[in-house]
Amino acid sequence: MTEDPRTSRRSQAWFGAQGRSGMVYRSWMRSQGFGHEVFDGRPVIGIATSASELAPCNAHLTRVAEAVKRGVWQAGGFPLQFPTMATGETLMRPTAMLYRNLMAMEVEELIRANPLDGVVLLSGCDKTTPAMLMGAASVDLPAVMVTGGPMLNGKYRGQDVGSGTHVWKFEEELKTGRMTEEECFFAEGCMARSNGHCMTMGTASTMACLAEALGMQLPGSAAWPAVDSRRMETAQAAGQRIVGMVEEELRPSRILTREAFENAVRVNAAIGGSTNAVIHLLAIAGRVGVDLSLRDFDDLARAVPTLVNLMPSGKYLMEDFCYAGGLPAVLAELLGGGLLHGSQITVTGRTIAENNTGSTDNTGSTGNTGSTDNTGNTGNTGNTGNTERLGSDSDFDVITPLDAPFQPAGTGIAVLRGNLCPDGAVIKQSAASPHLLTHRGPARVFESPEAYHEVADDPDLDIDENTVIVIRNAGPKGYPGMPEVANVPLPAKLLKAGVKDMVRVCDGRMSGTGYGTVVLHVAPEAAVGGPLALVHDGDPVLLDVPHRTLRLDVDDAELARRRRAWRAPAERHAGGYAWLYTQNVEQADRGADFGFLRGNRGHEVPRDSH
Repeated sequence: MTEDPRTSRRSQAWFGAQGRSGMVYRSWMRSQGFGHEVFDGRPVIGIATSASELAPCNAHLTRVAEAVKRGVWQAGGFPLQFPTMATGETLMRPTAMLYRNLMAMEVEELIRANPLDGVVLLSGCDKTTPAMLMGAASVDLPAVMVTGGPMLNGKYRGQDVGSGTHVWKFEEELKTGRMTEEECFFAEGCMARSNGHCMTMGTASTMACLAEALGMQLPGSAAWPAVDSRRMETAQAAGQRIVGMVEEELRPSRILTREAFENAVRVNAAIGGSTNAVIHLLAIAGRVGVDLSLRDFDDLARAVPTLVNLMPSGKYLMEDFCYAGGLPAVLAELLGGGLLHGSQITVTGRTIAENNTGSTDNTGSTGNTGSTDNTGNTGNTGNTGNTERLGSDSDFDVITPLDAPFQPAGTGIAVLRGNLCPDGAVIKQSAASPHLLTHRGPARVFESPEAYHEVADDPDLDIDENTVIVIRNAGPKGYPGMPEVANVPLPAKLLKAGVKDMVRVCDGRMSGTGYGTVVLHVAPEAAVGGPLALVHDGDPVLLDVPHRTLRLDVDDAELARRRRAWRAPAERHAGGYAWLYTQNVEQADRGADFGFLRGNRGHEVPRDSH
């Protein structure tokens, strides 16, 4: 006889227990008004939500959770919502990235410690999506991601305004006198006019798309605006689907394979995605034991053109992307060109190729996106396939076809090597100025981003348009947390002179909404003695993106002398989480995770203390 799954589920170690233990677990749950029938062995589904008013991108997730609950109940499961921390990039100091690993640890332990058979992950802002995927991957119970969706397009004086991207643009306008403080104050209310995360192809939108490309999010669900009713339909469908995943034992370890990560790297190139995706995908891969390296982001992406014309690389926003077909339109193009592993399994129980076949209308309607039973049949997924897109001309301007791309192959994220970054650095070519991709100039070194900001508006600052601005001590250990500070604004005097871009080099990160010729994630970072710590003012810096090099034109003997004279900065933290972070964080080329969190620790039921 086969074992009855209703008596063998993980949650039954709690709710099916005999004697005092079972009485304790069930009686306290019944204090919330649940009837005895919910303990009959049906799948218990956790709904992990990062809803918080301190993380505006995630503030609406409580409503999304209600839609998930409906789906779980409909499919015969028992939904239980629980909170996680929210790592909102908009408010947290010194940077939300400092807390990504803490959130991942919390998510993992909450899932493992509780009577759950599967989990739905509700995320929004940049770091919440990777943190939840990292935590869920390490515990390896069935899991599906539901991202909260982008804001509606910003609107200011007849033009579309992109969150983040226009912050940098308005700052430049303000510094040059082309915009007043009052106009900026008015514009900020036009930029963020609904719930949701950034509506540019920033890190939040990028990671939502990559969660779908990895197979961890329902097809077509990454792009629905947060306030669109179909966002709630998607959430309800995820609630239904997770019950089926529990019954099929479809775990992240089956979905997050090497092939899935290769798909995600190529998709990131096609959508003009954030450089932060490099850090996050490396960290997620480390949790499931997939051998993904920094070099893969260059090797795998070279043949992939940029298909998506969105800010900061282009002109459109996520709402336009959604109505033009969303990520399924991109996936269909890449599948048609043989650029993806089509046989990779997804949370639907079907392959990525099966999910993304069919046609769509030009409204972006997914039809019955989540119609699903608990066997894994997702039914008609509508615009989850776009092999015969029938959109308007503007749709094809938003998502271009493979044979007429927005930008040609090889213009995505480039990985650089050289004596200034022996373990690598990255640059987002699609957001850079073409004339600066090959450049030689003298370094002007700043020990921190704050040191640069103190003098950036000085009219006598000794910098010209050929200078390479070097910002150091902004890496994982040095700041700590590797903040989004690399794309510092240009000096005011150069902006007023009409200079639009300069080469900047930093061991920190850049917002996915940012733009400019900025070399990021320089590894090893300055704080651990990386070569960036040895740069002096005036040293010639050579950037050659076509040949993937970043070099300091200083002879080896001089660099060796400087290294002997270098002293590590004093430890800034004697205790607390910041100390734990600085003592254990890995470098950017390994995903900036904690070494002790890499790998899968499983979902064995903890011992009973009752």
